[in-house]
Amino acid sequence: MEGSIQLLDCTLRDGGFCFEDAALKGWSETCYSQQDIRSIISDLTASKVEIVEIGAVEISPNDKRKYAIYQNIEAISETMPVAQTGGPLYAALYRGPDTPLEDIPIWRPGLCPGVRVILRYSQLQKSVDFCAGLAAKGYKVFVQPMLTMRYTPQELDLLVRSANAMGAYALYIVDSYGYMNGADVQRLFDVYDAGLRPEIRIGFHAHNNMNLAFANALAFLAHHGARDIIVDACALGVGQGAGNLQTEIIAHHLNTNAGKHYDYSAVLQACETVSALSPDPLWGYSLTRFLPAIHKVAYKYSLALRKQYGLPYVEIDRILANMPEDLRHRYTAENTVELLRRTGHTV
Repeated sequence: MEGSIQLLDCTLRDGGFCFEDAALKGWSETCYSQQDIRSIISDLTASKVEIVEIGAVEISPNDKRKYAIYQNIEAISETMPVAQTGGPLYAALYRGPDTPLEDIPIWRPGLCPGVRVILRYSQLQKSVDFCAGLAAKGYKVFVQPMLTMRYTPQELDLLVRSANAMGAYALYIVDSYGYMNGADVQRLFDVYDAGLRPEIRIGFHAHNNMNLAFANALAFLAHHGARDIIVDACALGVGQGAGNLQTEIIAHHLNTNAGKHYDYSAVLQACETVSALSPDPLWGYSLTRFLPAIHKVAYKYSLALRKQYGLPYVEIDRILANMPEDLRHRYTAENTVELLRRTGHTV
């Protein structure tokens, strides 16, 4: 028997991270109004997608609600529609294991039931333990190993064993820098599928740096067999870097080919709100975002080299092709200066 397919829309969260990142770099002041957030949640709820990510939780000295980022699970839960019976599963994302577990309440009706946790590679065991703690408090936990291609076989085994032990809702394949292909998707799926308990879903979160998000999603859909799966998407593909798989594309595909009945007009209404926010998109395919994908490095290096330092494509390509391993996956402004120094540039 073929497993079920769920569509998860992360427009608010991944779009919010995109807008926040652009603001920090001085590129844009795009953000959500509270009406935008209400409208997007309402339209996505009406669309009948199975899971709606309503933003992120992050302790901060600043008010980040304009990026759909909230201080705690109680605050983000206030954005959920009052009537939840029969609607989607709402989820919130933690950007790492930074919130003390004792500050997170045991789940109760009225709190966001789903939590997604980005695993911090440098604190892998702490991140996994954080996920387990949330599961013990009654939340449906989505385990999100950012840049899954980075994980060794031993680390992947740790993820599978940990997901089984905590009873995770889902374990994800995350293509953070958008350089996976269909064979990569199938390989990681097979690793998960061989070890995970039957009831744990496998999720896929694609980025579009090489314009492969939809193709990779099709490979994921074609390969899932009896396993229940989740596919992530965003309205108009809004998201960090080149953005994500587009909700309007995958929803249409699933309606046409997988027997789904998403309300396409409601999907398009969510797209309308996002389009009005950023008529000149801060995301999407570009050569600047493609080059770091082919060299398997953090895409923000390329954006900085192009926007901040004004380097031509040929030079960016040369620098990224010679990326030192200790800098490859962690972009910072300081690391960019160090990269330029090591590749013969005067900064």
